[in-house]
Parts: sequence; C-alpha cells; structure tokens
Amino acid sequence: MQPEPSKQPEPPAPAEPAEPAVPAQPATKAEPPARPEPRTTAPFHDPRRPDCPWCGSRRLRTRLRAPDLRHRAPGVFVVEECRDCAHTFQNPRLTPQGLAFHQREFPDDQVRPLLDRVHSARRHRAAARALLTCPGFPEPESWLDVGTGHARFPEAARDLFPYTSFDGLDPTPRVLRARTAGRIEEAYVGRLADPHLTSRLRARYDVVSMFHHLEHTPDPREELRAALTVLRPGGHLLLEVPDPACAFGTLLGKWWLPHGQPRHAHLVPPDNLRAELEAHGCTIVTTDRRTAHTPYDLSAALTLALAHVLPARLLRATAPLVAAATAVDRGLAPLLRRTRFSNAYRVIARKETG
Repeated sequence: MQPEPSKQPEPPAPAEPAEPAVPAQPATKAEPPARPEPRTTAPFHDPRRPDCPWCGSRRLRTRLRAPDLRHRAPGVFVVEECRDCAHTFQNPRLTPQGLAFHQREFPDDQVRPLLDRVHSARRHRAAARALLTCPGFPEPESWLDVGTGHARFPEAARDLFPYTSFDGLDPTPRVLRARTAGRIEEAYVGRLADPHLTSRLRARYDVVSMFHHLEHTPDPREELRAALTVLRPGGHLLLEVPDPACAFGTLLGKWWLPHGQPRHAHLVPPDNLRAELEAHGCTIVTTDRRTAHTPYDLSAALTLALAHVLPARLLRATAPLVAAATAVDRGLAPLLRRTRFSNAYRVIARKETG
C-alpha cells in the first residue's frame, strides 16, 4: 500500500487591509450586529506606564478609581495625576481595541439630557461668536469640526457664518448621518491624527474646532499637531476642554462627569495646552474659563449616582430630585463660572504664517 500523503494545513486567509478615512457616503439603513460584551477588560488595556505622558515625570498620584458609571461595561479604570505638570490621564490607558469598544454608539441614557447642555445651539453660537471678537478675523471659507458627532455645532454656527463651508470628522458613523441631513458638506469617519487623513486635508481649513474632544483622544499632542497641519497659515484653532483643576473634580470624585471613565483618557490643564500650542508657533488669542462653564456638575453627579444604585424602572420617580439639582446648577452658574468651580475653558489660537 502506498502511504497516504500527509495533509498540509491550509494557509490562513490574508487579513483585509484597514480602509482609510474617506469622504463619507450616505449611511445605509442596515445596522451592524451588536458586539458581545467582553467578560474581561484585560485585552483592552496597555501596560501601566510609570511616567506622565505629557512631561515625563514619574511623580504620579492616583486621583480616582472608577467603574463605567454610564454604560456599566466591565472593569475598573484608574485616573492618575502628575504632581509636576498636573496632567490627568487614564493609566493604564485603553488599547485601540478597547477605545473602539467603549466609544461605540450607545442608546440615549440618563446622562444624555445633561450632555445636551454642552452641545446646545445657544452654547455653540456663543463659541462661534467668540471668533468674531478676534482682531482681524475674516469670514472663513472652510471650517472643520473635529469630534462633531451629529454636527450640531456646524448647524448652529452656520447662522453666524452663512458663507462658510463646514465639514465634520468623527470616529463614529454619526457623522455620516449628519452629512445626509445636510448639516455638513463633507464627512470623514476616523481620527484626525490618521496620517492618511492628515495628508489628505493638509492646509485645507481656515478654522478647526474641537469641542470636548481632546479628552477622548489617545494622544492629545498628536491630535493638536494634526489640527495645525490641516489649518492654513493664519487660520484659527478653537478648543473647549474640561478643566482638571475644577473644584468639582475634587469634591465629586468619580461622580464628576468630565472624569467620564473609561471614555475620557486625558484632562489637559490650560497652562499645558497653551504652552504646547506656543511651542508649535501659535499665538494664543484668548483663554476663557467663564463662558465655557457648563452648569451640570451637581445634576450630573446625582443622575449618575441614582442610576448606579437604583433599577431602571425606578429612575423616572427621581426626576424631581434631578430637576432640583439642575435648578441649583443653573442658579449658581453666574457665580461659579468666575471661580475655581468653572468646569471648562476655551482657547483660541492662531497659526502664524512664519
């Protein structure tokens, strides 16, 4: 008998290359299948780093440990603070796989009405109007809103800049639907720091805006460099960022909404952000804590706490408590926005032509 030939293992199918970010096409109605929840978060974390990602100091302190209070994904997340430069960051940070998992689109939750205050049309118009106070600021021809989500900011800003072409970029497919709805002209799915996208958009825009976006990025410095790359010389960068020095952060701890674990990877102090922009040749036009403050700290903390301890069927009964906390937030806002309780700041920087 002839011996049977040994069976060779079939070669694995080649992996499909990742598609680069390209101008979006209208979204289809088909929704992707839901991904199963992981039983462990171990593959979702990089090794813990012993030094500050901003200044390199090894003098770190644990600021808080927190679970996912909004969506109850598994795991406990650690936020550390640098004792030298005050940069606050998630450590260990999420891997790209973990970041993609935790930044998926979720159904509206109890916190959504509070987040809508950050993205209200009135606040967006006020932020856009701040550019009009910049000396010699011309009407921009093109504007890119990074982390645009449903593109509510471009929709509101168009009232003040009717002849400006607004584009949007977001890591989620929300930006596709925003383009279909006519809120933006071009849509990009991905991250601005993707070299393919950065080179494609190089020097295309007069204004780049980022509202509560830097805290979601794996590397804020890389994101800032990408923003300056796609700006034209003389263009303006408009940023709004949570302030890690806000007294509410200390008072409320893990219940302070800007701590936002696991989605918020970095909280950048204003001095660090200004110094970084100046190091890249930018002129700081203005820094404003007062108008960037959003009155939601107490009501958001109460909402998170109630959702954490009560079953969903009982949450509706707590609406009067949340409404009372909201009234307190709004009543105190004119005073708090002028103190260390201001929870955010706005920076406008100009990219110089030299």
